[in-house]
Amino acid sequence: MFNKDKVKLGIAPIAWTNDDMPDLGKENTFEQCISEMALAGFRGSEVGNKYPKDVKVLRRALDLRNMEIASAWFSSFLTTKPYEETEKEFIAHRDFLNDMGAKVIVVSEQGNSIQGQMETPVFNGKYIMNDEEWKLLSDGLNKLGKLAAQKDMKLVYHHHMGTVVQTSEEIDRLMAMTDENLVYLLFDTGHLVYSGENALDILNKYINRVKHVHLKDIRVNVVDEVKEEKLSFLKGVRKGAFTVPGDGNIDFEPIFEVLAKNNYEGWLLVEAEQDPKVANPFEYALKARKYISEKAML
Repeated sequence: MFNKDKVKLGIAPIAWTNDDMPDLGKENTFEQCISEMALAGFRGSEVGNKYPKDVKVLRRALDLRNMEIASAWFSSFLTTKPYEETEKEFIAHRDFLNDMGAKVIVVSEQGNSIQGQMETPVFNGKYIMNDEEWKLLSDGLNKLGKLAAQKDMKLVYHHHMGTVVQTSEEIDRLMAMTDENLVYLLFDTGHLVYSGENALDILNKYINRVKHVHLKDIRVNVVDEVKEEKLSFLKGVRKGAFTVPGDGNIDFEPIFEVLAKNNYEGWLLVEAEQDPKVANPFEYALKARKYISEKAML
């Protein structure tokens, strides 16, 4: 189905140790994490909070396991802080990823985000931007996109629950207001379905701008509970809203078909933050790898 020379399969370290709630998986080491990733059949990962910051140290650990770095999350604050602050941090982040051989930079606007707030309801408490904030965000992303292009890299924007770009309408507006040659889209199955969007519609509409993919499944019963009880994003994670492909309610076959038909190139990255004491990350990595092998022939 996919061109195996142009599509790589990776997995995120957040299943082993959660970046937003470090108590989840605090017992799991960096070495255990990447060893189990490799053992489960994955070729790469994004960068977690336990990963060495020294390029040589990180590269050696990955090379031992025939692993690569696909990308790493970057929090922008283009709507709430001076642009120069975000730019300075972005350049350092870009250069680190470039040294590690990554081709995309994952960016999510965290100005007014509620994703990290334990008590704020993720559906009821979401911030809605005004026109001035939309201009700050789009202009800032275009500038960051130019900085990424200087290193022959691409900025991929991560729509995300609890942030200012979550819904289909917000994704549409962001794509319309940014330069298609500078700002690309990270397509995340789980966050779209969680929000109540039609993931396939978004994928078909922006397939030419999708340059990075997160394969995340959801448990609909838990998402329904989050809505009904007005829970926060983080409490939803703790309750098990997310899981790996093949273990939840999303049918990934049509998604794989659209990506393959349009000759998608880049990473397909499994991501499912769960409590590792409840959902053993190695076992779930194997489950995801088996499902993707069967459904995507990858």
